Amino acid sequence: MPLVDREGRTMKFAEIPYVKKRVSRIFYGTATPPFSTKGEGNALLDGMFELGINAFDTARVYGLAEQALGKWMDERGLRDQVVILSKCAHPDTDWTKRLHEKEIRSDFRVSAENLRTDYIDIYLAHRDDPQVAAGDVVEIFNALHAEGKIGAFGGSNWSHRRIEEANEYAYQHNMIPFTVSSPNFGLAEQVRDMWGGGGLGISGPAQREARDWYEKNGMPVIAYSGLGRGLFSGRVKSAQPERAGEVMDDFAMKGYACPENFERLRRCEEVAAQYGCSVPQMAMAWLFGQRLNTFAVVSTAKTERMQENIAALDIEPEEKVLRYLDLEEECRPK
Repeated sequence: MPLVDREGRTMKFAEIPYVKKRVSRIFYGTATPPFSTKGEGNALLDGMFELGINAFDTARVYGLAEQALGKWMDERGLRDQVVILSKCAHPDTDWTKRLHEKEIRSDFRVSAENLRTDYIDIYLAHRDDPQVAAGDVVEIFNALHAEGKIGAFGGSNWSHRRIEEANEYAYQHNMIPFTVSSPNFGLAEQVRDMWGGGGLGISGPAQREARDWYEKNGMPVIAYSGLGRGLFSGRVKSAQPERAGEVMDDFAMKGYACPENFERLRRCEEVAAQYGCSVPQMAMAWLFGQRLNTFAVVSTAKTERMQENIAALDIEPEEKVLRYLDLEEECRPK
């Protein structure tokens, strides 16, 4: 299977409402070193951009990541070619909720300064607060949009029911609705909240209703942790689940280490061998093979790994294979 070339000719792009540029199906995630810890990473960002990735995921709470991204865009003169996704209103360290206009506007000012820009293409409320009326958040984001500060907006870790509530308010008041969502989504089922504070996923049998809603509405799903924070990296082996902690961090072990996910990994190893690709490529192919309008946030320190992720966009497993990988088929498809 050929890998993507340096011009990124196999990258796939799609439209997101209220974003003025085409958006690469893979967002490069900056919630990792050296971005978050040192506020730098020009060489890595150069490499990802050369591969065809023009969308970058960051957040107000990702340490120095916004500064790193802003520095790179400014020094390379790329702001008009790049799609920035950033997030606001994350709870405080004691999980005090911050989903109010004062905090959202404050976060935007700091993010815009860090990113060296006056607008953010996609702006998400990082966590929900059910005590705040969804319509209030719609009002705040519409005001920011009218001021030219943000393009598309939506929620990260918001339930589909709360997004629907927000959008009903928007339709009733002739306002712009949420047009994008960023939940935890991938072949691995998130069985426990990894961080606390409402980290929300739409994988696994319990979230079928949510996935049906996204399929029906066609809302872009910008999936994070699509490879299970290392579970499908190829370095974890299904035959040695006791050694998973050598690769996966404590958060990943809390969220994904369960018998069902190790069985998904075993099947992924099996099917990847059949297709002649790697385990992470098969897990990525599963993600993009779902009947959702899916984008994926991917973090890696190696352009070669990202080349493999991009190449996975061209793998198209049959429906019965996708179902087998997600434990919906008992017998391996022939």
